[in-house]
Amino acid sequence: MATPPKGPASYFPSIEKKYGHPIAHWKDLIRASPLTRHMELVAWLKTEHGVGHGHANALVAHTLAEDSAE
Repeated sequence: MATPPKGPASYFPSIEKKYGHPIAHWKDLIRASPLTRHMELVAWLKTEHGVGHGHANALVAHTLAEDSAE
């Protein structure tokens, strides 16, 4: 049996259900944005895409962490 995701990834199922897009869609948007700072990206997702604060924060945190690990 798979271990449930922890940290920001634990929000992913509810993000996909609520906003109707796969996580890859949101990661692509974040990576395509000219913004680079965490809170700027969170604010952008909230204002431009209607994503709630917690969900935006989780998406940005996970995406930036993934990119810095490469």
